[in-house]
Amino acid sequence: MASPSPSSLSHFSLLSKPAPPKHHHRLLLSPTRPATSGFQCRAETGFFNRLGRLIKEKAKSDVEKLFSGFSKTRDNLAVVDELLLYWNLADTDRVLDELEEALLVSDFGPKITIKIVESLREDIVAGKLKSGSEIKEALKKNVLDLLTVKGKTELQLGYRKPSVVMIVGVNGGGKTTSLGKLAYRLKNEGVKVLMAAGDTFRAAACDQLEIWAERTGCEIVVAEKEKAKASAVISQAVKRGKEQGYDIVLCDTSGRLHTNFSLMEELIACKKAVGKVMPGAPNEILQVLDGTTGLNMLPQAREFNEIVGITGLILTKLDGSARGGCVVSVVNELGIPVKFVGVGEGVEDLQPFDAEAFVNAIFS
Repeated sequence: MASPSPSSLSHFSLLSKPAPPKHHHRLLLSPTRPATSGFQCRAETGFFNRLGRLIKEKAKSDVEKLFSGFSKTRDNLAVVDELLLYWNLADTDRVLDELEEALLVSDFGPKITIKIVESLREDIVAGKLKSGSEIKEALKKNVLDLLTVKGKTELQLGYRKPSVVMIVGVNGGGKTTSLGKLAYRLKNEGVKVLMAAGDTFRAAACDQLEIWAERTGCEIVVAEKEKAKASAVISQAVKRGKEQGYDIVLCDTSGRLHTNFSLMEELIACKKAVGKVMPGAPNEILQVLDGTTGLNMLPQAREFNEIVGITGLILTKLDGSARGGCVVSVVNELGIPVKFVGVGEGVEDLQPFDAEAFVNAIFS
């Protein structure tokens, strides 16, 4: 039989017969893709750059969901408009004291709150701010600056396929769900996604991720035996992703307390295993943080960052009840950008983080 012409193949296509499953892992939920001996995985020029821009652009259209997600924060900060409506210079101290209280209630944290308020005070005294509307705009700009000086909020996926993204975090933060929602968003952009069920300590996590694989139409690599090493599962998934032309491998990991050093060391093993298969990977290590814990999330993030080097944050459960100021506090304290926020239970409610949209949502 004649081989198909190159023009008839997409850059995802492969030419050989299906490979048998590996000894320690199985591919579930959809037929195994063909594997080609000696296949080299090359990214289409600019593929990941275009993907990053596309996801960022989609964030602009998600403003309404972000807006509703921060309703409680917006209610807490509504006092700002009241304070500034009839502002005059003689009321500066009283207004700034009440503004400080509103920011603290919204979980901006004392350090950030003082920094913002003192900056406004200096500009008012210097005559740079002469009306309530100018103070409001300066307040929004201060918050926006705090969010935008700490790195890129777009996914940084490198230039070689597959790009590898590890998802880490403590138990109960929404880690596996966030991975599934991220896969859904990527798949909708035409990305070929492979999931790795690296949470080998909790059987329910594998079952949960399999459900997400079915829901999103992605394939998944899971361990065939209980208590398998997470690093082996993830390594096998990355190998399969490399051999079979996947664009992105999303790796789940076991939830763990940041104080459990033996489990934290397992994350190092997972990271090293990925690097052996794909030098320079993982491209992103995203930590999931529960937004309802407020500033208590900071110790967790510090420990995970010290162990594996976090490249971005996913803040979950920002569904109307959370205090959105924690977003600003986390970015400022840790110097790590927020890349996604979870603003609801729906499959589309993991939103790309857009700093300007966020500021407009909480100060509207």
